Amino acid sequence: MFSLRPPKATFRSYLLPQAEEKITPEPRLKKLEPVLLPGEIVVNEVNFVRKCIATDTSQYDLWGKLVCSNFKISFITDDPMPLQKFHYRNLLLGEHDVALTCIEQIVTVNDTKRKQKVLGPNQKLKFNPTELIIYCKDFRIVRFRFDEAGPESAKKVCLAIAHYSQPADLQLLFAFEYVGKKYHNPAQKVNGIDPGGGGGGGGISSSSQQTPLFETYSDWDREIKRTGAFEWRVCSVNEGYMISTCLPEYFVVPSSLADQDLKLYSHAFTGRRMPMWCWNHSNGSALVRMANIKDTLQQRKIDQRICNAITRSHPQRSDVYKSDLDKSLPAIHEVQAAFLKLKQLCVNEPFEETEEKWLSSLESSRWLEYVRLFLKHSAELVYMLDSKHVSVVLQEEEGRDLSCCVASLVQVMLDPFFRTIAGFQSLIQKEWVMAGYPFLDRCNHLKKSDKESPLFLMFLDCVWQLLEQYPSAFEFSEAYLTILYDSTRISLFGTFLFNSPHQRVKQSTEFAISKNIQLGDEKGLKFPSVWDWSLQHTLRDRMLFHNPLYIGKSTPCVHNGAVKSFKRTKNYSSTLRGLPPSLKNGIISEPDFLPRRNSLILKLKPDFLQHTDSSANVTEQYFREWFSKPVDLHGVILPRLSGTQIKLWKLCYFRWVPEAQIASGGFITAFHKISLLADEVDVLSRSLRQHNSGLPLLANNSELDQSRMYFRANGLNDVSASPEFLSSSFPFSPVGNLCRRSILGTPLSKFLSGAKIWLSTETLANED
Repeated sequence: MFSLRPPKATFRSYLLPQAEEKITPEPRLKKLEPVLLPGEIVVNEVNFVRKCIATDTSQYDLWGKLVCSNFKISFITDDPMPLQKFHYRNLLLGEHDVALTCIEQIVTVNDTKRKQKVLGPNQKLKFNPTELIIYCKDFRIVRFRFDEAGPESAKKVCLAIAHYSQPADLQLLFAFEYVGKKYHNPAQKVNGIDPGGGGGGGGISSSSQQTPLFETYSDWDREIKRTGAFEWRVCSVNEGYMISTCLPEYFVVPSSLADQDLKLYSHAFTGRRMPMWCWNHSNGSALVRMANIKDTLQQRKIDQRICNAITRSHPQRSDVYKSDLDKSLPAIHEVQAAFLKLKQLCVNEPFEETEEKWLSSLESSRWLEYVRLFLKHSAELVYMLDSKHVSVVLQEEEGRDLSCCVASLVQVMLDPFFRTIAGFQSLIQKEWVMAGYPFLDRCNHLKKSDKESPLFLMFLDCVWQLLEQYPSAFEFSEAYLTILYDSTRISLFGTFLFNSPHQRVKQSTEFAISKNIQLGDEKGLKFPSVWDWSLQHTLRDRMLFHNPLYIGKSTPCVHNGAVKSFKRTKNYSSTLRGLPPSLKNGIISEPDFLPRRNSLILKLKPDFLQHTDSSANVTEQYFREWFSKPVDLHGVILPRLSGTQIKLWKLCYFRWVPEAQIASGGFITAFHKISLLADEVDVLSRSLRQHNSGLPLLANNSELDQSRMYFRANGLNDVSASPEFLSSSFPFSPVGNLCRRSILGTPLSKFLSGAKIWLSTETLANED
């Protein structure tokens, strides 16, 4: 019989058991998906897109997906970044993203048919595009190729970008969808914080609470007390925008003007923009802005009544000096024309066609001349307020364009508070946002305004000139100014979206009704504020806002274990001013006024140079005396206007041009070293205070770990080298933008290398 049991195994192995080999599946391709904000939706996308990095080679190009949403266009790639590393990151926009409101022009190209077309909204595209070129308002040019992409998909994404970047209505801007989503989902957070904010520029984070929004009575009242304007009062005659739709609900007027008078006189002013107080000097002089009086019959009477009220608000009852800005400064369309010429010179034209006339083209654009004129006129008004002790009234047709720029520049020159970050932000909120600067029209967010003008950029450029001349007087850096300019192109912040506070309330209320959003007692939707920087940047990146050369009002020191305040004296070396060699005994020599051929020295109009009356001579004397004394960084600062002291803002206008980058060189190297030094001094100071206070060293270790600068000093023996790939465009990177060909040996290359004296282009070309 056979046994049912299986036989015992007789084979014995003398080899060690081997681990069972597991078959690993092939890695799945990572799905490329965009990062979306609340309210953001994808409207179209196309795969197998190539983003061009250079014009003459494709070896650095990136492959990925091109996505269009109702907020931005995104290029998503897994390819490693070539050539450069990014040091700075925006939390709302990726390194390959472009906000729709930053797009200026969309050009589609078909190589085979040799056709190209500028796309507008609701247009048809009769050919399949092989290339898409995006011209941006911040001087970027972004280029995509569709060689491997489906032709119909490429056409659809191009049409989607054209449609969503040129909305037909204000409420179609992304900020409305973003805020509407926040109201429906109040618990939803962005970047770890609440995405809400104060209306038209407010916010609820700690960073924005430091910036007064001037939406309330109390904000204006605090500013009156801060400046000592005791003969002025906050009026609420415009509550509910009953008088004027382009003025804030609360503003400051002379105490002697009753509300009944304001209501009576308001009809006589253009746009009903009554006199509006800006600032008070410690000597009692006031800076006021107002629109022109259109009622010719009542003009003299009302003008006299207003001037008398301003005079009575002055302790010495001084006269009023009126400045007609429409006659003294270029019109907004002239500023726009100058900007377009500057942009064409820096971006649009092929450089090989313009290199020989680049400097003369820069001069003929008149951009630098207008920068000089705004600074010069503002300095003359500083003289009237500071030296003559008279109040100044800025008059303009509507009182909401040139007066915004001039009033702000005058206050930056006179008041050191406005040279701090918090003060500068409050200045923009007060003189631009709440005073009714038409950001919607001037920035042309809807792409259909014939009133576009870069007046806010002109203001930032003028402030940069002062920062360049007095680096120790400003708390903020030029990177801060550039990032602030970029923020005007992001359709998220209520700060820069509207023509007036009234428009924000009206439009957002209508939107809330259409979306069934309950507002309660709120006056319109609460849009995010640009001053809530944590929405855009990490704490480390926000350190770039701080100027390491800044000298505060007072600095703490330790004496016998007690912290005291050491006030700096006014006897600073005059080298802090960086005065030109020709400035002797405070008088600028005549040759500095004479322009050289093909130079950046712009000849001013005769009426600004030739002064015949005695008052002009007194003004010149004031400037001479001021420049002959050591600078007081916490007092008045005046711009230097002669020669090449008015410069082109290279970080802003040339940051996307690869040829402008100086690897491991340029000003950024000095910025890096100064930041490390300033941070090391700060660490030592805190360690010394802690030691003298008798506390254990580890008790406050977290404080010592904090750094005020972007670059952190680890200790005394820290020998940090410049970060890899650091260039003169820091913290921005030109990767992924249309490149130019070599410019070595040309006038532009000399300019970018920091040449001070300009001769003819022929002389420069022959130099070694």
